[in-house]
Amino acid sequence: MSKLLLGVNVDHVASLRNVRGGKFPDPVQLAILAEIAGADSITTHLREDNRHINEKDVICIKKSIQSRLNLEISTKKEMINKAINILPYSCCLVPENRQEITTESGIDVIKNKKYLKKVICKLKSLGIKVSLFVDPIKNQILSSSEINADCIEINTGKYSEQDKKENKEEINLIKLCAKYANKLGLEVHAGHGLNYFNVRSIVNIKEIKELNIGHSIISRSLIVGMQNAVKEMKDIIYSEKIKWQ
Repeated sequence: MSKLLLGVNVDHVASLRNVRGGKFPDPVQLAILAEIAGADSITTHLREDNRHINEKDVICIKKSIQSRLNLEISTKKEMINKAINILPYSCCLVPENRQEITTESGIDVIKNKKYLKKVICKLKSLGIKVSLFVDPIKNQILSSSEINADCIEINTGKYSEQDKKENKEEINLIKLCAKYANKLGLEVHAGHGLNYFNVRSIVNIKEIKELNIGHSIISRSLIVGMQNAVKEMKDIIYSEKIKWQ
């Protein structure tokens, strides 16, 4: 049985800190606790407006953790330069809109193919693994393969927002796209809006190798603590994976 990895996003620890403009809670400390509890990687989204995590946070997290740092970042030149300065293990390129509350859609690889290819080439030349955050659309996945991305992260936002009846169609679409990406030689990740309930249907898609989950884990940690919140998610992932073998 292949292990399904869990990346824990600690952005919303910084969101809570920033409400009061102080130093606590510290996303670095929570990243370490997540790692101790079994997180396979730590994810941060360094946004252009620094609304939660900032560059100093990311650098401190990288220095403090033993696992992998996955940096989500927009494709603006300024932000790519920050990624080059930080040198994370992996970089997930995402679209960004200052008016959005959270990332609303996948990156349009087809429209930005030429530019993205240059960005990917530059990051990979520095030893950074490159992922593209894409909607479950075959043409976007094909374009991701054609410009030499290492992997894709399938946007599960629409699936996560729908009720149980509607999301059956969406989960089937995600399955098809995961299989398609795998055939193209892309590593497949998934994330956005996943929680302790809806993650169960995603787990049985064997082509998906890693999940990135943040808000639901941070929310749960306010009740049970960070380590227990991560362990609970890991237990669900493991038990569901066993069930579908």
